[in-house]
Amino acid sequence: MSEKKTAVLIPCYNEALTVEKVINDFKRALPDAEIYVYDNNSTDGTDEIARRAGAIVRYEKKQGKGNVVRSMFRDIDADCYIMTDGDDTYPAEGAPALRDIILAGEADMVIGDRLSSTYFTENKRAPHGIGNRMVRFLVNRLYKGDLHDIMSGLRAFSRGFAKNFPAISDGFQTETEMAVYALKHGLTVKEVVIEYRDRPEGSVSKLNTIKDGIKVLKMIAKLRSRY
Repeated sequence: MSEKKTAVLIPCYNEALTVEKVINDFKRALPDAEIYVYDNNSTDGTDEIARRAGAIVRYEKKQGKGNVVRSMFRDIDADCYIMTDGDDTYPAEGAPALRDIILAGEADMVIGDRLSSTYFTENKRAPHGIGNRMVRFLVNRLYKGDLHDIMSGLRAFSRGFAKNFPAISDGFQTETEMAVYALKHGLTVKEVVIEYRDRPEGSVSKLNTIKDGIKVLKMIAKLRSRY
């Protein structure tokens, strides 16, 4: 297992306030991993801060997290992919448990489950919580799943998942698409309960509850029609 390669993938759009801490935390948690920051048209120097912190910096010009995920999975070769957000809401200490499950061949995707721990006490944006519950209910009901956290930004993937995931969404729908894809193709999904913390003061969420929530619901309907 020690010979297998782990890549930490951090999609970033204007995360200058937190990206250095995220990189340093994951260096400590996964010292053998290569850390990639994919900058998605940041204007606040996120890329330079990440480079100085020791990350491998690459760029995706098409705006949206789904576009970044598509590029990351296509470009990077690894045995285990750890994806996290650049906003310091996911403590890096939870990542090794996700990685170990993937490298042991026990799952195709491992989701860091926030909703079973501190999410609803730490998250200060109540509509986000309502949206998470709604998406969880719909996906589990439509696709006969039993997942606790559909939209978590901390998750791990096998090489097979990363290289075969179609990634048709362009934005924050990508996590929901991952869950539906795994359920419909009979892939093994496991969840590990992780801690969650709210963004630090001065850090602004890029997720628009109403606008992006509608996109997620449209994605669920689109995938339902496709499958």
